This record gives sequence, structure tokens and C-alpha cells, in this order.
Amino acid sequence: MTMNNHNPYALGLDQNPANYATLSPLSFIARTAAVYPNRTAVVHHRVRRNWAETYSRCRRLASALSQRGISKGDTVAVMAPNLPEVFEAHFGVPMCGAVLNALNVRLDAEAIAFILQHGEAKVIIVDREFSDVIAKAIKIARINPILIDIDDPSYEGGELIGECNYEAFIGTGDAEYEWQLPADEWDAITLNYTSGTTGDPKGVVYHHRGAYLNAISNVVSWNMGDQPIYLWTLPMFHCNGWCFPWSIAAAAGVSVCLRHVRADDIYHFLKTEKVDHFCGAPIILNMLNNASDELKSGIEHQVKVMTAGAAPPASVIEGMENMGFSVTHVYGLTETYGPCVVCAWHDEWDEKTVNERARLKSRQGVKAPMLEGLMVANPDTLEPVPQDGETIGEIFMRGNLVMKGYLKNPTTTDKAFEGGWFHSGDLAVWHADGYVEIKDRSKDIIISGGENISSIEIEDVLYRHPAVMEAAVVAQQDEKWGEIPCAFVTLKANAGELSEAELIQFCRDNMAHFKAPKRVVFCELPKTSTGKIQKFVLRSQANQK
Repeated sequence: MTMNNHNPYALGLDQNPANYATLSPLSFIARTAAVYPNRTAVVHHRVRRNWAETYSRCRRLASALSQRGISKGDTVAVMAPNLPEVFEAHFGVPMCGAVLNALNVRLDAEAIAFILQHGEAKVIIVDREFSDVIAKAIKIARINPILIDIDDPSYEGGELIGECNYEAFIGTGDAEYEWQLPADEWDAITLNYTSGTTGDPKGVVYHHRGAYLNAISNVVSWNMGDQPIYLWTLPMFHCNGWCFPWSIAAAAGVSVCLRHVRADDIYHFLKTEKVDHFCGAPIILNMLNNASDELKSGIEHQVKVMTAGAAPPASVIEGMENMGFSVTHVYGLTETYGPCVVCAWHDEWDEKTVNERARLKSRQGVKAPMLEGLMVANPDTLEPVPQDGETIGEIFMRGNLVMKGYLKNPTTTDKAFEGGWFHSGDLAVWHADGYVEIKDRSKDIIISGGENISSIEIEDVLYRHPAVMEAAVVAQQDEKWGEIPCAFVTLKANAGELSEAELIQFCRDNMAHFKAPKRVVFCELPKTSTGKIQKFVLRSQANQK
């Protein structure tokens, strides 16, 4: 029997401007400013701007950058805390075709210099709190970018090192600047750097399509609704704030800015601004749990909390929910636009005990609404492991929430995508209900206070000390930070006296303070017959009660 291959739907139904537009999160702010121009968009101390004003400022930024020759493919870096200017940069920078590189404000000058050089930043917008670090980084990198200062009245100190301040800069721009959606939604929108698990950090490139879809995925998976009031406890430099700048624009919400993450400030805004959504690592939740009863009192509305990083301890979840907060646990990587896996809740779980609920919530979960594929599989064969909650495999993802690739690193990009899946490097089990639960981290990454710390980077610094013969760093579980770096060190025979405190201080002097080990154990390191250090033995020792 001959099959008829004619497909009537394939003829004359092509894409055209009437039925197709590229997906870009820039469309969210244009719509919200048109529909809800007078709704509050941004709150920062005395600053309160509506969506019409915020959209106008974003267009001015795009125009000012364009006038200075910044266009498609150029990188604009921002070094600042969670301020309105950083929120605006998430729209204004890509509006002129450029790529936003939000820098990790916790990094030292040497790391920033590498990023600026590798990403070829042509413009740096810097808050005065970080002007010293940027000045040093520019000197190390030997670059000459356009420097723009953020002169925020909420911070006293720091020098102005730019050619002008941000307000003067966007004042040169056109509030009616006619930006265009990218011709190709695959175009880069932002650049984010990993913590450098092996050597230098890798530049993760996001595209407009992925940013658009993860922004919507956030709104759907968290049931954010209309006009959420969102507090910026999560850094906007971290996976572009998990894409929440764009999520808030899509939901016509409010961005409540926060320079420093402190319990009193968080509780203040929860009460005064009626904040109903915020994100943060388990350490933030623990800090809120341990605040005084006076700070905790007076919150009478539902607050939703999204947490990721090291799995939150059951006691932390229990403490938050006892205060009436609803905790959602998510998981993702820089390479997946932030959260792409969510511990989706089932109503029948409400009947379980607090401990049972917390145990369920501590699992990483299932794929988010806009993620195409998620599996736990053998890292060599890509065969899925049994969903028995016991067999360990690697977590793999695929779909629109996976990065475009690593900047200037085709070999590593190809390796990460081998077999048509993104290789996370995280080891997990797969439960019968399809929920994923991480058991170990094959890349030896330490997640401390929500920040990724490379054990290799710490080891490199330890080896610089003249008294150190061998060093290995592993994650030690910690009630406050989730995980902390624990260093095991063998000293040279003629090294003399060296204390734990002295070695920790040496690390702090040679790297970002948050990366330095919190504990040092002096001992002989266990090794295999081929001389490889057995980190699994050290992990066990570090976490012995």
C-alpha cells in the first residue's frame, strides 16, 4: 500500500510578522509599562518609580550606550549590589543589542580582571562601594573601558572613578529610543561566570529565548500571580537573579531593592512594603529563623520563599513554616538560567508530619514547567538509572532552559552537551515519584551560603604557602552556611609551627574571604595506590559527629 506523503499544513503557512515574533524578555517591560504605567515598579529607600518611569530610564540607558558606540555583541559589565540601576541594566543593555555581564561583587580584583578581559567589557557601571576593586581589576587587566559610577545615597564611602555618574549618563539618552526585538531569539542577552571548578571561571552565555522562558517558568512554578512584591535578597549577579528581573516585569510586580542582606532589613520590608516573595540560600532562612521575636512579629500576610543551594535542613523549613512562610525548594545551575528543577508540592502531603513534609521539600524535585527534559542517568552511557531512590547517577537536563554555551570555549561546550544532554556534574538518586535528590557533587563544588566555591581554587592557594606539602579541600556540612570548606593539609617536614588560624588567614589574604576554608585539619592524606587523594574518605572525616 502506497502512503500519501502530502502534508496540507506545510504549504503557505510560513512565518511572517503577523504570526511570529522572537521571544525576548524585553517584551515584558514594554507591555507592563503600557498596561500598568502607574503601578509601582521599583522601591529603594526614598526612590519609588512606576513602570512608565522605569521603562523610560531603561530606554535612556540603551540610547546612551548606543550613542557611545555600544551595539550587538558588545559586553557591558555591572558591579553593584541589588540596586534599581542593576534592575534597569537587565533591560537597557540588551535593548541596544549589547550583552549584560553582572559581576559577582564578592570576588577579588584578580578574578574580576580575568572576567573583564575574557568577556571584553567595553563599559563598566560600578557602584562606589566596589570602585576600589574595579580600579584594581582594570589595572591588572590593562583595559580602558567606559566607566560609569553609581552614586547611591544609601552608601557612604568609596570613590567615584568614572567619567560621570549613572544619572548623568542616562540623561544623555532618549526616553523614546526605538529599540527592536532581536532578529534572532538565539542572540546572546547576558553573560554569567561560573565559580571556576577547574582553573579559570567559564563564561556562560544566555540567549533571549531561554531568558524569556525561564522568566515565565518562575511565574508559573511559584504561582506568583499578578503584581507580586519581590524583595531582592538574591543577588542579581547570580544567574541574573534567577531571571527574576524579567519575571517581575512579566507579572507587573514590584522590585524592592536591598543593598545588604540583613535580618532587620528583611523583616522591615516584609512589614512596611508587604513583601510577599523573596529568594535566598538556606543560610538566609536560618538567619531569619534565629532573629528576635520582636523582629518576627507583625507579619500577617502570606510570604513565599524560594530556596536553593545545599538542601535546606528540615529544622530550617520547619522554622520558616511555623512563622507562616511557604517554602519552595528549587535546583539549577548557572548553565540552566538558575532554577530549572522545582520540588512541586502535592496537596496530599499537607497531611504528613512537619518532619515528613520538610524531608519531602528538601528533595530537588522535578523539571520546571519550561524545561524539556530531566533525568538521572549513567554518566558514561546516558542510560537512565532505576527510580528506586538508591541508585546514584548524574543529573542531566535538556531544552530551552539550558545555556547557549561557554564563551570562547567550544571544547568544554561540546563536552557539556555530549549525547544531546547537558551534563550537570551533580550526582543524585531518582525516586519512584520522579523526584530527583542530590547525593554528592562530582565537581567537588562547595555550596556555602548559596555561593559556589571551588575546592580546586582553595587548594591552589593552600599550595602557595611555603610550609604546605599537600592539600585537599572538601565540603563539611554546617548548620549556618549549609556547607563550609574544610581543608586537610600535610606540612613539609621542616616547616616548623603553623597554626590553623595562620593558614586560614593566608587564604583570606590571597582570595575572596568567603572562599577561604573555615577549618583546617593537619594530617597525612589518604591516597589510592596510584597516589590520588581519596576525597570521599576526607568528606567522611570532615562530617563525623
